[in-house]
Amino acid sequence: MQQVKEYSNKKTLDILVGHNQHILRTVAEKMNCQITLSGNKVTLEGGVRDVPLTSEILDRLYVVAQQQKQIYADDIEQAIAQAHGIKEPGKSGATILRTTRKQVTPRTQTQADFMEAMQTYDMVFGTGPAGTGKTFLAVAKAVDMFLSGHISKIILTRPAVEAGENLGFLPGDLKEKIDPYLRPLYDALYELLPADVVERKLQDSEIEIAPLAYMRGRTLTHAFIIVDEAQNTTPMQMKMVLTRLGEGSHMVINGDLSQTDLPKGVHSGLADAIDVCRSIPEIKVIEFTEKDVVRNGLVSKIVRAYDVREKNNG
Repeated sequence: MQQVKEYSNKKTLDILVGHNQHILRTVAEKMNCQITLSGNKVTLEGGVRDVPLTSEILDRLYVVAQQQKQIYADDIEQAIAQAHGIKEPGKSGATILRTTRKQVTPRTQTQADFMEAMQTYDMVFGTGPAGTGKTFLAVAKAVDMFLSGHISKIILTRPAVEAGENLGFLPGDLKEKIDPYLRPLYDALYELLPADVVERKLQDSEIEIAPLAYMRGRTLTHAFIIVDEAQNTTPMQMKMVLTRLGEGSHMVINGDLSQTDLPKGVHSGLADAIDVCRSIPEIKVIEFTEKDVVRNGLVSKIVRAYDVREKNNG
């Protein structure tokens, strides 16, 4: 599908386009749509759903450019969210998360549902392909609740299944052994909080990042617990971590059931837990799809191609 848009005010259009067309490129990448500029005309090419949405986003940003003479990253995110029919950030505490370094708003309806679920339920499962924002949104929610005083500790954990949860044979001290497996969690924290704050909170144990095996035997109170890569837990490990939930705590369990690294024949604890817990009304399950991938538009196409092959293979 192709659509040509014409903007009358060249100065406002220049703001919309951005330096070296970086705003147009950002929108094009996020919306999986080709955008070409020629004079005061913008040509959109893409899917029958993507082009109208992208057109609406550009119109919204054009108004922003008229009003404030500059477009920020948050303006782009908000325009995308509104074009997808997601309720406007700020109308509900669930649809905007405030951290020290940035405000986080949903970019798809499923992300909005996930954020709403984390606001409403003490335990939430998030399943779906990589790149859908599950981990980042969960960490953002944890930081938001920590900064607002609703919880006193953030605990981020994932199974170090690549090392068989047996870390003794790896070189270095404990931190050096486990950090490679926990790096995505560190990355999310550093994007949301200043580095010195993250380091200080880690030293004070107000933020804890540890392999799943180190959760055994603990009761976690007044904490926000995120279990990442949960598809790589066994049913016994998953039962162990779910029953760590203590008074005043919240838990988010994320994973991609299509990418388990468990040994052949070992059932995923994530799939098992969802099957067991789905009937409990106080627990919410949010399922992401390739349509929710918010990385490079190529990622969603790769995920879709793998899904098609798996379906064709039975």
